Amino acid sequence: MAAKTEKENLILFTWEGIDRSGKRIKGEQPGRSEILVKAQLRQQGIKPVKVKKKPKPLFGARKKKITTKDIAIFSRQLATMLSAGVPLVQAFDIVGRGHENPSMQDLLLTIKDDIEAGSTLTEALRKHPLYFDDLFCNLVEAGEQAGVLETLLDKIATYKEKTESIKAKVKKALTYPIAVIVVACIVTAILLIFVVPQFEELFSSFGADLPAFTQMVIGMSRFMQANWLYLLGAIVAALYTFFYFKKRSRTFNRFLDRLFLKIPIVGPQILHKSAIARFARTLSTMSAAGVPLVEALESVAGASGNAVYSDAILEMREAVATGQQLQQSMRQTGLFPHMVVQMVAIGEESGSIDSMLAKVADFYEEEVDNAVDSLSSLMEPMIMAFLGVVVGGLVIAMYLPIFKLGSVV
Repeated sequence: MAAKTEKENLILFTWEGIDRSGKRIKGEQPGRSEILVKAQLRQQGIKPVKVKKKPKPLFGARKKKITTKDIAIFSRQLATMLSAGVPLVQAFDIVGRGHENPSMQDLLLTIKDDIEAGSTLTEALRKHPLYFDDLFCNLVEAGEQAGVLETLLDKIATYKEKTESIKAKVKKALTYPIAVIVVACIVTAILLIFVVPQFEELFSSFGADLPAFTQMVIGMSRFMQANWLYLLGAIVAALYTFFYFKKRSRTFNRFLDRLFLKIPIVGPQILHKSAIARFARTLSTMSAAGVPLVEALESVAGASGNAVYSDAILEMREAVATGQQLQQSMRQTGLFPHMVVQMVAIGEESGSIDSMLAKVADFYEEEVDNAVDSLSSLMEPMIMAFLGVVVGGLVIAMYLPIFKLGSVV
């Protein structure tokens, strides 16, 4: 508690100085006073030229969120430092103070303080479960116990980079069509509320019956003009309810995961394959680290990214705990393709399950990549056609009476 209070009392200073080679450098340094910061810089071999308090932002400090990418970069940097022979505490200090994200910087320096106070790296990481999950902590613990921490950190970094890459591809496949549909709906609403009424006034002077298609569009326009505020409120309420339950209800998330897996093309070609790739990549990484299979499967379930696969993996864990082979428990779930089960069976028989799972992960990651590219190529003409039908249909509906009038004249 006292250490935390002491840390909070520090002031952040910006400085400029000259290093041992005569090169002019600058940076930031926390300290109690300008004099103490200058003394700290001299101890580091830097001759201070200018030291001053860092001004606070006009509207208060805005801390950036810590992302999975930040954790992956940190893992890679720490692995590199340890491989170069840099002590753990000093490595945390270097990586922490050099990080661009202030939130990540605070997190790493807090972990460094815990390690200096006598905690192991695993114990210090477990205090921050929001950023370091059981999978991360279990691998670090295995690395500490076996004396190969830098190797395991390198594996963690590779794992994080690959899983983030596949998540980004899945997000890209889902976000693009949704964004275009939302834009199309907004454009349609604007046309119905603001543009169609102008044509309606023009048509009222014709004194003739309007085509059925035009009457339908005018009817939609009148409905939108009278109820757009209620519709907007209903959409906002629906979105709020959706995200509220998505954050708080496991039952709702399970329902969504099952629903998404059944979406044509996206479900079987992207979501199923990405879940298998994450399963294989995670279990391969943990097996290579020497984590026992039953314990590894528990972490794999949490990292699967889909409730259907998570439940299935937990069932597999129970089966393996009772002495059943992994390949048999996988076959019983009905979720894993025959090729994946056979690869695992070969890995179990030959004692190389980690390398076999790594090959499965590579294969399915490439499959997801190809599926996303194919879907993007397929969606572009479909989306253009959709926009053409929606917007073009409204335009045709408005010009039909003018064409009809022209043919009469």
